[in-house]
Amino acid sequence: MKNEVIHVTRPFLPPLEEFIPYLQQIWENNWLTNNGPLHQQLEQELADYLGVKYISLFSNGTLALITALQALSISGEVITTPFSFVATTHSLWWNKITPVFIDIEPEYLNLNPAKIEAAITSKTTAIMPVHVYGNPCKIDEIQRIADKYKLKVIYDAAHSFGVKNNGISILDSGDLSVLSFHATKIYSTIEGGAIISHSEEMKRHIDNLKNFGFRGETVIEEPGINAKLNEVQAAYGLLQLKYIDNFISIRKTITERYRILLSDIPGIRFMNDIENTTHVFSYFPIVIDEQIYRMNRDELYEKLKEYNIFSRRYFFPLISNLYPYKTLPSSDPNNLPVANKIANQILCLPIYVELTFEQIDLIVSVIKG
Repeated sequence: MKNEVIHVTRPFLPPLEEFIPYLQQIWENNWLTNNGPLHQQLEQELADYLGVKYISLFSNGTLALITALQALSISGEVITTPFSFVATTHSLWWNKITPVFIDIEPEYLNLNPAKIEAAITSKTTAIMPVHVYGNPCKIDEIQRIADKYKLKVIYDAAHSFGVKNNGISILDSGDLSVLSFHATKIYSTIEGGAIISHSEEMKRHIDNLKNFGFRGETVIEEPGINAKLNEVQAAYGLLQLKYIDNFISIRKTITERYRILLSDIPGIRFMNDIENTTHVFSYFPIVIDEQIYRMNRDELYEKLKEYNIFSRRYFFPLISNLYPYKTLPSSDPNNLPVANKIANQILCLPIYVELTFEQIDLIVSVIKG
């Protein structure tokens, strides 16, 4: 008989009785969207929690990425990673920007700064790195190159809620950082996202862009979009924020147990913490070397499913191998050897707050065979 289904992730729903008072407040305010009081409260509480000064909430992370590019007037070509969720590159495509893919580093799978300069052309206007699985990119190296060539830097920080480097939020890096608050993320507003900026003027600009470009009741100075977070989502976010530290603590415990149990399996590699980094343990990816392990990634993926364990090949396929990007010159597999190799080896194991030690032990026992 099969065990209970174990999904790769599972949202934690706070007690319904704790959410009802927020809904009552919305009904009493008679204010559902357009920068309502709960929206304003959430922005302030998130800024305080994350240690950033300016945050603009969005209805989802993809619209936040699209708007971030608009806010900085990015055009031409943007250097980015092929090893990410498709929203990263889709945001460029929707802005009629050409993505230029460069390879990733083999250890933490982030964009490789050593490959950036060779990809810069007269059309390059920005770099869009991704903090993959919440592991910080080599921020200083990327910024040095950006400054040298006068390029903007927009970080896709979808996985990086609460991550700090040397006690400072990595969201303060670059010109803008973009978060996702999707239901699968460690912190959620059901759907949602945010842009972290560094000045009151830029925050105002971003807030105008996400509200059709309005600057006052009757004045529109630029074409904007509708990407506002509503009051129900803001209420959910306020409630989730009360639990976030506990979430992180539990996920750390789960991560440590995985590391102990998987440490002696030949051909299975996992990522350890980065020095001087405060991690939030959003994912638990493993890299499978089929030359050493007894099967390849896809075979293990299917074997786990036989036990009702649903892992995720995250990120696979590589963005550069997907339509409409596979015809780009930078998508040539010879240009991306590490990324193509990792995309066929990566597997994210289940991790969520309610995952039990017994379930973790089962997952590892299947992997061990």
